[in-house]
Amino acid sequence: MDNKKSLIAEQMSGQRKRLVLLTLLSLMLGIAIVSQAGLLAEAVQRVFVEKASLSSVALLLALLLSVMAIRTLLLYANGRVGLSMAAEAKANMRSAVLQKLTHASMPSTLRGQTGGKVSVALDAVDEADSYFSHYMPRMAEAAIIPVLILVFTFILHANTGFILLFTAPFIPLFMILVGLQTKNKSEEKYAQLAEFSGTFLDSLQGLVTLKIFGQSRRQQQQIERSSLGYRDATMDILKVAFTNTFMLESIVMLSIGIVALELAIQLLVFKSMPFHTAFLVLLLVPEFFNLLKNTGTAFHSGRTSMGAVRKVEQMLAEIGGGTQPEEGQQSSAKLLRMPPSIALDDVHFHYAPDSFELKAGPVSIGPGEHIAIVGKSGSGKTTLLHLFAGLLKPVSGTVMVNGSPLTEWEEDSWFEQVSYITQHPYIFAGTFADNIAIGAGRTVSRDEIKQAAEEAGLSTLVAGLEQGLDTYVGEGGRGLSGGEKQRLALARAFLKRPALILFDEPTVGLDLQTEQILQSSITALARNATMITVAHRLYTIRQADHILFMDHGVLAAAGPHEELLEHVSQYAEMVDIQRKGGSA
Repeated sequence: MDNKKSLIAEQMSGQRKRLVLLTLLSLMLGIAIVSQAGLLAEAVQRVFVEKASLSSVALLLALLLSVMAIRTLLLYANGRVGLSMAAEAKANMRSAVLQKLTHASMPSTLRGQTGGKVSVALDAVDEADSYFSHYMPRMAEAAIIPVLILVFTFILHANTGFILLFTAPFIPLFMILVGLQTKNKSEEKYAQLAEFSGTFLDSLQGLVTLKIFGQSRRQQQQIERSSLGYRDATMDILKVAFTNTFMLESIVMLSIGIVALELAIQLLVFKSMPFHTAFLVLLLVPEFFNLLKNTGTAFHSGRTSMGAVRKVEQMLAEIGGGTQPEEGQQSSAKLLRMPPSIALDDVHFHYAPDSFELKAGPVSIGPGEHIAIVGKSGSGKTTLLHLFAGLLKPVSGTVMVNGSPLTEWEEDSWFEQVSYITQHPYIFAGTFADNIAIGAGRTVSRDEIKQAAEEAGLSTLVAGLEQGLDTYVGEGGRGLSGGEKQRLALARAFLKRPALILFDEPTVGLDLQTEQILQSSITALARNATMITVAHRLYTIRQADHILFMDHGVLAAAGPHEELLEHVSQYAEMVDIQRKGGSA
């Protein structure tokens, strides 16, 4: 079963009671429609043909009004059931999207634009409303009421029944042809919407940078192009919708005209049919075709919604889930509480074919060792660090942790024991305490948060704030310096006490005093952990137990500082530049 069927079937399986209720309501609605037509025909026959007084048909008219009221209530009930189906289905789908995003594997979380994911989670899920609130009720009605009317029409006048039987198939046939095109156009529309949302969100997040570099106008044009692409895709769907409406109306008008002509000939020329029968049939025929026409419109909306559901499914498939451990691996995950050993077994990685490639291995890192990754800018240092972290998966080769492939470890257990501090750690809108507590992955006390802040060198900063740890920090760390952000990130790590610590040049761009404070905190944090650092400063390089030297995406050499200095000329050249105060 494909994803589309499985997702819609999953939503419909929980709606069985409502589907049964829709069927019963549709059956009752069909009976009400036929009854209303019969009572109206009888009233017209008595008043206008038999010249009966209004008082003599008062009971009949009261009964007619009652049936009309019941029909209205049944239509309302049908709509309410559809709305409740849509509300539950949307809630379930949005919950599935959020759970997938929450529990997704780290590599899948990093793929794609955030704005596109937001668009799918909000707009595409909302667009699925029509399938449940409009399409399903109309389909339930179309499966029962037209058949009921057709049977009743055959009993009254077989010729009209045959005309209905001959012309009716043109409507579903046209629906299918239009529906196929609508589904494709709908998927294109939501692809354009995801692109537009992603571009717009990226522009908002980088607005300051765009202004600084004078690129705001250029980005505005990019947003305009994305917006126009979305507009064109939407207009294509509207064109299909208008064409669909025009063709359905044409088919219905033509069919009713043929029936009316046949009835007129029977009634006026051959005089083989009583007025009551002809009028009753003429009342039922528009009801028959209106139901089919409404079904055609609902089918168009349903196919549009299915295109939206398809985008939700594609995102769920792309996100995937975290790797589940095999039996017996829970115990190995617990062993990671101690500093792990890590090895690279001829790892090969590239972001895309014909793009930057990285080759590394064999490399072996012992438990508790401090490793520095060095090399020129663009040599692959951060990419290698991401492979160690499990943020990227090798194209070939294996990253081994404590003798087991990293891919076999339970992702949640792995990242519970890993801290990764980048050059620009993300600070959420909230208090200092809230931002530090993120690192724990568990409920922590106020004292634990305070202790972590002290160990990270935040005590002086926090003490100078009026609200202390309850001081609000702006989104992205607005109001904090680079060093303060780094110390806040270190406080998270102190609270977590990881077995593996990864740093991506955390002290680059900081003044000497701030760097010394951070280095002292980093040294304290790494006493009981394996540490891998993308190094920039000569001090960090010298302090490392082993050094991995990257050159143009290749692990060119590995070993202690003095050994590399003696045997690797490129490394010696880089160190010499550092000593002279240049840039490595």
